[in-house]
Amino acid sequence: MSANSTATTEKPSGFGIPKIPFWAQIVAGLVLGVLLGWLARSQDISWLVTTLDKIGSIFVQLLKLAVAPLVFFAILVSITNLRKVNNAARLAGQTLLWFLITSLIAVVIGITIGLLTNPGAGTGLSASDGEKPDSAGSWIDFLTGIIPENVITPFTDLNVLQIVFMAAVAGVAVLKIGEKAKPILDISESILTLLQKALWWVIKLAPIGTLGLIGFAIATYGWDLIGEYATFTADIYIGCALVLFGVYPLLLWTVAKLNPLQFFKGAWPAIQLGFVSRSSVGTMPVTQRVTERLGVPKNYTSFAVPFGATTKMDGCAAIYPAIAAIFVAEIFDVQLGIKEYLLIAFVSVVGSAATAGLTGATVMLTLTLSTLGLPLEGVGLLLAVDPILDMMRTATNVAGQALVPVIVAARENILDKDAYDSATASPVDDFDTDSATSDSKAVPAPATA
Repeated sequence: MSANSTATTEKPSGFGIPKIPFWAQIVAGLVLGVLLGWLARSQDISWLVTTLDKIGSIFVQLLKLAVAPLVFFAILVSITNLRKVNNAARLAGQTLLWFLITSLIAVVIGITIGLLTNPGAGTGLSASDGEKPDSAGSWIDFLTGIIPENVITPFTDLNVLQIVFMAAVAGVAVLKIGEKAKPILDISESILTLLQKALWWVIKLAPIGTLGLIGFAIATYGWDLIGEYATFTADIYIGCALVLFGVYPLLLWTVAKLNPLQFFKGAWPAIQLGFVSRSSVGTMPVTQRVTERLGVPKNYTSFAVPFGATTKMDGCAAIYPAIAAIFVAEIFDVQLGIKEYLLIAFVSVVGSAATAGLTGATVMLTLTLSTLGLPLEGVGLLLAVDPILDMMRTATNVAGQALVPVIVAARENILDKDAYDSATASPVDDFDTDSATSDSKAVPAPATA
């Protein structure tokens, strides 16, 4: 072998900078945010509080910036992708059915925990501590608000429900027009790809955003406030944990006949990102990619995940409003009966689209309280600790949005079992490089029983 050929095959010497896993970056952001928040509060460092606030706010704003167009084109493209799916109507119906089933289970767990723990008792809070929110949700607003007055306002006001409506209408129209609408569909798919690429860049800023969001929450509210809401906070986290690590694995094991540990290995990047970003829509590209890697066909995933990211909210729309309603009722000394608990379940199962996949669940909470006739001032009691609660709620939401397509695909015999069994908790960076390889996966015809 010549010297030249040897030189070309030798690896360069020296030490490279080790690549830090994304999950480790997230944990580092959480820890550093807690420390900086504690330092800013204990030492009264106002500039640090302001800096943390700006960092967190900019991260959330970047996520919201992509929400409106991302939801529109994701829903439009996902509906048109159904034309490539065998038994599309059946898959869509099964998806909706399992959304409702899991939401009903979650709200029952929430009500049970609230009744057992009495989260509003012993807090020291009273009705005078509450403040009515600037805006509130009601069934009239919910039903009439689905249809926009024009095509511009939903995007400027970030009314996700109206954006979903317009996207659904546009998607169905494209299907009906057929070949003549292909240029519109091609443009829509290109724009969606562009938006997802831009959102990947924002997602990679999540460790920094986490630092700001957690740090500002601790610097502003401290641990004393969380102490006043200790039972309520614990109830939300316990309820979400029961659904996330109890109900979901049980459904995978009994209904889908799948190993639950494999699901969490594959879905963990999306669950983790949902926890820190507090946005189901912002996490949607990662959720869709992990669902594909779990063996769900891409054409079905591209419908089920965007649909779920805007309507499937077991944490924000089931567990949280159930426990929150009991909390507010106890603070305002209002007795709830069987009828009220049934109403809570109804609102949670039917009205979850009102949460819109954005950070926070104020609209859903006001919708629940107004339906029960509870004072809306109760919303003001819960806003202070909402960021802390929203992390666990969103993680639960995201897990459910990945879970249902896996269950439906398994029951319909279109799940790639080999892909599911080999799924790993890949770094988020990997998801930004494999879209081309996953595009080839189509929904096969269901196997006969």
